[in-house]
Amino acid sequence: MKLINSNIKNDVLQSMITIIDRERKNIIEANKKDLAAFNKDDQALYDRLVVNNAKVDGMIKAVKEVMNQEDPVGKTISDTTLESGLKITNKTAPFGTILIIYESRPDVTIEAAVLAFKANNKILLKGGKEAINSNLILEKCWHEALTENNLSKDWIKLLHLKREETQDFLRNPSEKLDLIVPRGGERLIKFVKDHASCAVLVSGRGNNFLYVDQDANWEKTLKVIINAKTDKISGCNALDKVLINNNIPNYEAKLKELQQVLQSVNVDILVDDAVAKTLPNADTIKNESTWYEEFLALKIVLAETNTIDDAINKINTYSGGHSSAILTEDKQKAELFMEQVDSAAVYHNASTRFTDGGQMGVGAELAISTDKLHHRGPLGLKQLVTNKYYVFGNGHIRQ
Repeated sequence: MKLINSNIKNDVLQSMITIIDRERKNIIEANKKDLAAFNKDDQALYDRLVVNNAKVDGMIKAVKEVMNQEDPVGKTISDTTLESGLKITNKTAPFGTILIIYESRPDVTIEAAVLAFKANNKILLKGGKEAINSNLILEKCWHEALTENNLSKDWIKLLHLKREETQDFLRNPSEKLDLIVPRGGERLIKFVKDHASCAVLVSGRGNNFLYVDQDANWEKTLKVIINAKTDKISGCNALDKVLINNNIPNYEAKLKELQQVLQSVNVDILVDDAVAKTLPNADTIKNESTWYEEFLALKIVLAETNTIDDAINKINTYSGGHSSAILTEDKQKAELFMEQVDSAAVYHNASTRFTDGGQMGVGAELAISTDKLHHRGPLGLKQLVTNKYYVFGNGHIRQ
């Protein structure tokens, strides 16, 4: 993989900022074609598909943020001289070629490409057919920026493949792939894992849980639950399940208040059998599969638990390993919960909506990884490199 000078990379990104702003109207018009052809029954996917002036501003902001970040390539991780005289330096290095497969969101065509490119990777973009017009004009913008700076268009390419062609490409890629990032639901992730012939880094489902301990501040609890559930229902960091300790003071009254507050913002409520005794008019959970489900809708589960250990076990059994929260004023319980819950991000007295590169100080993100190798959580610029050992000798042989 040829290494591009940092100044040249930044020149490409500066060109891209100018081009996106210039093409703003055309980008939005192309997106309108996609919106007109889309079935609005899936509100979450529709929300992700929309490109308006605010979204274009977000694209420009993402490019600026990455341009202003330090180049992550060639940074020394360790530097050691052994007793033998061998000098061993470990440095950051590009992955090579990254393929990202994603649904609906045209802004990923900007965010994924800018991160991969600044980290000196080639990127292949496989967007969904529902965003084809939006993605085509954004690819055109990238190609103009690359050409202006005397670089090949091959650094950033949109793949025009149907489902069957994508399967074939994953099994027998026409060029070397070093990493694939599927960004979408369970079906997409399974599809990629079943057919890929290289490393796959999963940006998994949300299905995020929040546990309300008996020591929770109820005012904070209501505020956090409403924000985590309703702020952006299409976000993978949105809340789906609430577990409430039945030892909380005024338990039944608080359950009824929570029900009223959720209904006032049009959230559909499902309850387990225990909560149904207090909220008899609510729909009950019909089968276990609901516990595994990421809703991406104004829908939530309220369930009863008796201890913090029960809550931890339930979360580790059913959650997507994305984000989990505890509401409590007991710092020791919060510490126990945060240590024992197996999620990429764990929260104490805060909304799960903060699991986001920009909100966590990472900047633009490629995805939120729920894998444990090579990185977990927001995949920002610094996470889109691997490492490489440089070993310097003077005729050294191993004896």
